[in-house]
Amino acid sequence: MSHPHPELGPPPPLPKGGLRVTPLGGLGEIGRNMTVFEYDGRLLIVDCGVLFPEEEQPGIDLILPDFSSIRDRLDKIEGIVLTHGHEDHIGAVPYLLREKPDIPLIGSKLTLALIEAKLQEHRIRPYTLEVVEGNRERIGPFDCEFIAVNHSIPDALAVAIRTPAGMAVHTGDFKMDQLPLDGRLTDLHAFARLSEEGIDLLLSDSTNAEVPGFVPPERDISNVLRTVFANARKRIIVASFASHVHRIQQILDTAHEYGRRVAFVGRSMVRNMGIARDLGYLRVPPGLVVDVKTLDDLPDHEVVLVCTGSQGEPMAALSRMANRDHQIRIVPGDTVILASSLIPGNENAVYRVINGLTRWGANVVHKGNAKVHVSGHASAGELLYFYNICRPKNLMPVHGEWRHLRANAELGAMTGIPHDHIVIAEDGIAVDLLEGNAKISGKVQAGYVYVDGLSVGDVGEPALKDRKILGDEGIISVFVVVDSSTGKITGGPHIQARGSGIDDSAFADVVPRINEVLERSAQDGVVEPHQLQQLIRRTLGKWVSDNYRRRPMILPVVVEV
Repeated sequence: MSHPHPELGPPPPLPKGGLRVTPLGGLGEIGRNMTVFEYDGRLLIVDCGVLFPEEEQPGIDLILPDFSSIRDRLDKIEGIVLTHGHEDHIGAVPYLLREKPDIPLIGSKLTLALIEAKLQEHRIRPYTLEVVEGNRERIGPFDCEFIAVNHSIPDALAVAIRTPAGMAVHTGDFKMDQLPLDGRLTDLHAFARLSEEGIDLLLSDSTNAEVPGFVPPERDISNVLRTVFANARKRIIVASFASHVHRIQQILDTAHEYGRRVAFVGRSMVRNMGIARDLGYLRVPPGLVVDVKTLDDLPDHEVVLVCTGSQGEPMAALSRMANRDHQIRIVPGDTVILASSLIPGNENAVYRVINGLTRWGANVVHKGNAKVHVSGHASAGELLYFYNICRPKNLMPVHGEWRHLRANAELGAMTGIPHDHIVIAEDGIAVDLLEGNAKISGKVQAGYVYVDGLSVGDVGEPALKDRKILGDEGIISVFVVVDSSTGKITGGPHIQARGSGIDDSAFADVVPRINEVLERSAQDGVVEPHQLQQLIRRTLGKWVSDNYRRRPMILPVVVEV
């Protein structure tokens, strides 16, 4: 199995007749999925998603792929193929289209409807090409065939990309539910047909590669929901992804069966379910869905609320309910259902929300104590089955953390794919398909690009490090006035602390030390403010460390008069 090397340089020019595949996100992480295919100087992008921030990225709203490696070639992009409508696959599209709004978007009806609604908020009207499974479209030099795959959102597609260099197949996110709620199976017949033609490179979803067996069917959840609804005494609050149409359909069906009304809470939930209903993907019995403002007129045992926040997102409706920062107040006897799996890295945030809800008396039903969710990604048994059908010449695991990519590679090897034909890459690694062999050729920049409010890319790792220090250790400011010609102190030092746990009065002990250091520096002829600030920072920092074992941010201000 080949793998990246940290000393890899930029890839050389793509040899004539070769296909280059460069993931800019989605490898070594769950989210930010984006893969660039290059042939004969032209580019095709598959997915363009976001990654959601973790606790060590305070203040960050979203994390985007790094577009710098393709920024000077935006006019070479033939289109963006979107495999399905989840945020980790479409969420970064508006930020790429800001740079070139006329890049065509190719996807299924629901996927395009979801991204068009998102782009409307950014005031971008995209060029779109709607496709369905079985379609075959020529997109520049890329001959693309679209294949139905089953996932936790309707209308998901895999894409087979044919070029003279060979055929690459990107699965997108998929599983092989044999009893899907919408009756739309992963088209194994199509994959078998592609296998007969010859799949030169298979890029395969790795998310559940560590999980043995097969994913249970979605319809198993309906009986669990009926039990929860039958035992609920008051309101039922369901937290789900705003795009999980299948799960919301099950909630609507169960609510209708038990005589409850449903209200959607949260802008993205209201928007997405409206789109799904209008396009016929969500069947809503007449009178079932009501406006959230009318809920006060209904008794609690007739109410179901459907909201976002199943991943513990701090600004989502469920987190705000847990923190008593929402118009909907949790009361004893309410039932809360977290109808989703835990995305790796979100565990602490989710359990914090569960504890908050439980504190107010809610009965919280989640994947840990009831079967209220099944994954949308193929487990190891399905992947083995899939590889035996596809029989790819080369395998490149995608969409997953390192442990998932490794596990997926091992599964491929078990089915007979030679180890030297399995490429374990990471974001930014260029993989060239030449004469039937896939090899790593170099590495491009593919770091995190942070969205912070209206700022995109302006916040970097140094700023995040400062934010973490401020959050963990607090800040101490020191204000000193010095004579510009002699460097002698004429005012201060005045010291204030915020969030450091040190009382301002305690700094009386360190003031003489600062005075002594500055007097000595004045005698040595040091008058430059920056040098004086460094002396103050070192002196105060050592005192704080020695006495409190803390490392707050120290902000010295030296004013010359």
